[in-house]
Amino acid sequence: MASFGGVVVTDPVLANKFTQAELRNLKSQFSRLEGKGGLVTVDDLEMGINKLKLFQQPLTKEEILGILKMQGSLLQDGLNFESFLKLYLDLQTCGNHQLSPDKRTSAFLKLATTTLLHHISESEKKAFVDHINTYLKDDVALRNLLPIDPSSDSLFNIVKDGVLLCKLINVAVPETIDERALNIKENLNVWEQVENHNLCLNSAKAIGCSVVNIGTQDLMEGRPHLVLGLIFQIIKIQLLANVNLKETPELVEMVNDTEEMEELLNLPADKVLLRWMNYHLQKAGSLKHVNNFSSDIKDCEAYTYLLHTLAPQTCDLTPLDIKDPLERAKALLIQADQIGCCKYVSPKDIVDGSTNLNLAFVANLFHERNGLKVEYAAVSFAEMIKDDEQISREERAFRMWINSLGISTYVNNLFEDLRDGWILLEVLDKIVPGIVDWKLANRPPIKLLLKKVENCNQVITIGRNLKLSVVNIAGNDVAQGNRKLILAFLWQLMRYNMLHLLKTIKYKGKEVSDADILEWANSKVKTSGKKSHMNSFKDKSLSTGIFFLDLLAAVEPRVVNWQLVTKGESENDKKQNAEYIISVARKLGCAIFLLWDDIVEVRHKMILILTASIMIWSLANQYNKAAAAVTGAVLTSPLHNGNKENGL
Repeated sequence: MASFGGVVVTDPVLANKFTQAELRNLKSQFSRLEGKGGLVTVDDLEMGINKLKLFQQPLTKEEILGILKMQGSLLQDGLNFESFLKLYLDLQTCGNHQLSPDKRTSAFLKLATTTLLHHISESEKKAFVDHINTYLKDDVALRNLLPIDPSSDSLFNIVKDGVLLCKLINVAVPETIDERALNIKENLNVWEQVENHNLCLNSAKAIGCSVVNIGTQDLMEGRPHLVLGLIFQIIKIQLLANVNLKETPELVEMVNDTEEMEELLNLPADKVLLRWMNYHLQKAGSLKHVNNFSSDIKDCEAYTYLLHTLAPQTCDLTPLDIKDPLERAKALLIQADQIGCCKYVSPKDIVDGSTNLNLAFVANLFHERNGLKVEYAAVSFAEMIKDDEQISREERAFRMWINSLGISTYVNNLFEDLRDGWILLEVLDKIVPGIVDWKLANRPPIKLLLKKVENCNQVITIGRNLKLSVVNIAGNDVAQGNRKLILAFLWQLMRYNMLHLLKTIKYKGKEVSDADILEWANSKVKTSGKKSHMNSFKDKSLSTGIFFLDLLAAVEPRVVNWQLVTKGESENDKKQNAEYIISVARKLGCAIFLLWDDIVEVRHKMILILTASIMIWSLANQYNKAAAAVTGAVLTSPLHNGNKENGL
């Protein structure tokens, strides 16, 4: 019997066919459907079909029975969880075979088919390769590999050692990866490649990418659809980095009052871009209104007016006189090229409504020419909008952690996005599958405050059942966006997740406490022969970083290059060590979301999370080795499933 993050599967052969993330997700879906006795019947499937994320449209009872019969499942008494898993695998297999024309194919089968056959966009590949060639052309480590030929599949071979992807992350968010931890040389062995991909994926999580369904093996094999998907996320983060009020205070020109200012602050970057486009369209006197980067821009009308507004002397409205859509798009891009903004899209991409490439085109246009005025009053007003630094750092860490869990909703603004309670319910369901009563949950969009509070009340009730301290937190506090109370709850939730994972490994066969984590870390370092020691998670001596480097070397001796370690005496030395610690931990396989400042300033919450993350990796690695010794093959532990791991 195997326990995967609390999901028990008695058949080890069946268990090994799924990642931990997949098992948690399927268990969550099963829990939403199951009726009495913990079984799923045909009636349960029919009644709960709209809740099951694996289905896109309702099926009748006859259609469900037909699918089950095709797969040899009679479903007399009902499906238990393992039977449900077997049916899922059967349906995936069925998705590879052509059904007769009179059979209505369920979305379940469509899902299975799309997970096996993946189409990649040649236009996107070319755009991403051009981006890489532009921003990494001067990188010494890549000089023998660049420029990449966009017409070939060279990209998918070049990414196999992990170096290019790590470099691209540092272009998107500078200093995310300490490149001293990167393995850069010719003919890297498998271990070194895995380390680079661990570093890449865990760093991608830390900047806001979703990598739940991507593992190191996927990148080492250069799987095109996964590689392009990850690259786009990284490029998107880079292109949208300045599309906010803090980085571009001129955006205040678009607002008229405090209420609009708050709205602008809470908008995700892509929505700010749309608002920026519509602002200029209105200024140009156009009646066109853009709601997306696909269908609304296919006719080039919005682009033509936008370019004319941004560069009236160079870009005119003549493209609108051209009837043929493709020729009109060509004329538009000729004008865009004249002002140095013809990047990412081709005429066909515009006419086809390619969302990703049009988003990139508009983001680049905003970066080069936003057409907004810098006025002293506006800039001064924008400068007054500053978050408390500590709150800002915690908000970032918790936001990235939530997004790493692979929930269906992406969090752009922590305090605003959590107010309806739905995302918190999704997080709780990820951590403890089946704990949420979805029948009582209100699905977004939710307009009534009362409905939001109902969701938040269930969140607090579940928190209380998990023995979190929620004495001074009410559902209304979350719904009203009380920042300090939301952060306090999220910290407890993150800590609970960490301790729950350690409990799953059954550390010393008991519940794990903060003191146990402290004891384990000191014991590991002492056993390795090092003299450093941590008195508590608030120990100021931790600011040098030496203890954590000793701990990392204790769990995996080859991972630390001691020639790169300083004594940590000066502030700069401490910073260098802290940056190296984070990258080495991620290189090892730890998913962590703190910044180097958190180590140097010894912020005890983040210090605890860092220590626990290393502990989780170490114990999971021991599990792996023990399993390999017994079976003669490398197995995956409940908590160490490549980078398809959820959370910590």
